[in-house]
Order: sequence, then structure tokens, then C-alpha cells
Amino acid sequence: MKKLRRGVLAFHARRRGRTACWPAFQKLTAAAGLALLVAGCASSLARLPVPEPLVDQAAVPEFKDIRFWGDAPPGDVDRIASSAGKDRQRYVMGHAQHGQRFLAISGGGSDGAFGAGLLVGWSASGTRPEFDVVTGVSTGALIAPFAFLGPLHDPALEALYTQYSTAELLKPKVISGLLGGAAIADNRPFEALIAHYVTAEIMASVAREHHKGRRLLVGTTNMDAQRSVIWDLGAIASSGRPDALPLFRRVLIASASIPGAFPPIRIQVRAKGGRYDEMHLDGGITSQVFFLPSKGDGEQTPAAADDELYVIRNGQIGPEYLVIENGVTPIVGRSISTLVKSQANSELFSLYSRAQRYQITFHLAYIPSSFDVVSKETFDLTYMNALFKLGYGLARDGYPWSGRPPGFQ
Repeated sequence: MKKLRRGVLAFHARRRGRTACWPAFQKLTAAAGLALLVAGCASSLARLPVPEPLVDQAAVPEFKDIRFWGDAPPGDVDRIASSAGKDRQRYVMGHAQHGQRFLAISGGGSDGAFGAGLLVGWSASGTRPEFDVVTGVSTGALIAPFAFLGPLHDPALEALYTQYSTAELLKPKVISGLLGGAAIADNRPFEALIAHYVTAEIMASVAREHHKGRRLLVGTTNMDAQRSVIWDLGAIASSGRPDALPLFRRVLIASASIPGAFPPIRIQVRAKGGRYDEMHLDGGITSQVFFLPSKGDGEQTPAAADDELYVIRNGQIGPEYLVIENGVTPIVGRSISTLVKSQANSELFSLYSRAQRYQITFHLAYIPSSFDVVSKETFDLTYMNALFKLGYGLARDGYPWSGRPPGFQ
């Protein structure tokens, strides 16, 4: 277990009493990547992948309009937006109306404790709004259903990020992983945790809100296609199918599955009468955070004067200086963390530009550079509780949301 919990860089950072500059979950990813390189000659697991010409036709059997490509042209976005708009218009008649409120929650592994604390503290302040659209990626996907359903589900959100350590979420199986397995850890404890918190009642609540025109969207990465996939969890919940809950859970698990550490999630699909499987993993591989406004990217109608987009970035934004040991693991890990941070910052700039184009007020929250607690393992309870407490306190006292990404020109 120590191989999963510690690395040279974490030790180096602790000696200096400062935060490691790359999250512990990325250390695990780096170690997994190295292990997989060593095991390059190991046999692969049997699959029935979708033939490339049929990729765009593949669909989950018996489900309709539950997903689309994250890089798709406006058609898919417009379709889901049109459906949501009609439902929302019917619901808001007779209710107090306001501009649309959007929430986008980023990836970040155990740093998701910040976003969870922020939402719970926001509830405590009495000012947390109901969101028309909630999107989430990776750890943000796990937060998204509870953020979508509102403050009544804050206890579950708090428990997820303050009560479970690495040992309770991951079961190491390094040897079997090197000898042809799909990962160096068994995710069955993680699956059991999701099953405990994402219940049939939770899914039914999501379905009710979906019928009101609200939308809950999370992203995964289709590894064969090398593309982002956006899943409409409300559409899955509203399908009435007996297999809806297992699919609902599997999408969440896939979105948060760290490559190499967690095994990929197989999604069974059908295309031209044939049955195949897709391999889905961490949505953060292709996008750290995303936002789909209800107007699409085509012809725009004027936004309401008080339309608002809230973005929770589960991570620090600025550069974090740390001398790196001259070893493969710390160098690979530092490279991964730098790449992820650069990707996330670029996407924040893109979201801000899009919000400006749609005349939507932009709000951004992120972990302040002053936070210096060190994470000593992949899911360190001391670290996560400190981060949750930080987010909670900031939001309870009135979070100073940033009106634009730092450094945006």
C-alpha cells in the first residue's frame, strides 16, 4: 500500500512544509503509467470494440438521447437545449422567474473536497441558488448530482469527501495489473461507495428535476475514439428502464476513473445490429471542466440580464514552485500535473470568453495559493478535511467569486 501512498516528490514537499505541487491522485497516475510501460508485453483483455466506421452510430441499447460527443457541432447541443427550454418554460409558469443559473464543476481528484466544502458552506450562508444546468467532470461528476439536487443532500456530499481514505477506496493489485490487467488497483470498494450514496431515490429525484427542464450533465472519455462524451444523467434517470440505475452509476464511476489506477468502465452499445463495448475513463482526460449553455453555439437569442455561470475549479490556478528530484517518477508526475493545470486554465479562459459572448455573468472559485496542507496519499483524510473546511468557511462567510480567470487578458 505504501507504493500507492507515497512518492519521492511527496516526501520532498513534506520536508519543506508546503503543499505538493501536483495532487496525490496524479502521482498514482504517474506510477500507473510507468508500471504499464514496464508491462508493455503483457496480454490485453478481450474486447469487442466498436469498428471505426460505426463509432458515430453506436448507442446504448433501449436508451434514447442520453449522450452526445463533447466536441460535437451545435446540433446536439441545440437539441438538448430545446428540450430543456420547453420543459423549463412549462414549469416556471406561475413560479418566480429569474435568469438561468449554470454550475460547472471541474476535476481534481481529492481536491474535490474544496468544491464539496464550498457548496455546503454556500448552503449555510443561505444564498446558494438552484441551478438550471449542472455539469461535472471526474471528481466534479461525483459532486454534480448532489449539487444539482440541492442543500438537502449536503450531508452525503460532506461524507464522500471527509470520511473515506485511500484504503477504503482502492484495493491494490499491482502484480495482476502488470500481468495483463487493466489497472493496478481494484475499484470494487469505490463502486460499493457509489452504490451506497447514489441510490434509486437519488436517481428518482434527478428524474423529477429533469422533467422541470433542469439538466445534469457529466463527461467521460471514450478511449477508443479519443473523444469526450457528455451524458445526460437526467435523461437516463427519466427513461423508466430497469437498467437505468446501473448505467447512471457506471457513468459516474467512469468519469472519475483514473487511467491505469482504476480499470476502465465498459459500456455495452449497439451499432448496425451488432453488439460491442466502449471503453470509458476519466472525463478529465479530454476536458477538465465544461459548460453547455442552453442556447448552443448557433444563432443566439439575447440572454436574460441576470444569467449567471458559476465555475468551481478544484485546484490551484497559479504556478507552484517546487524543486523536483532527478528521478523518473517525480519528473513524469510533475509533467502530468503541469499539463493538467495548463489544460484546465485554458478551459477556464474559454468558458469566460463564451460567457462574455452570451452576456452571462461569470463567477469563478478555486483553491487559494495560501492553502499549504500536504496530501500524503491518494485520498488523505487529513488533507481532504482541511480542504473541505477551507471551502466551507470561505462560502459560509460570502465567497469572493472572481469575475474572470486570473491572468486573463
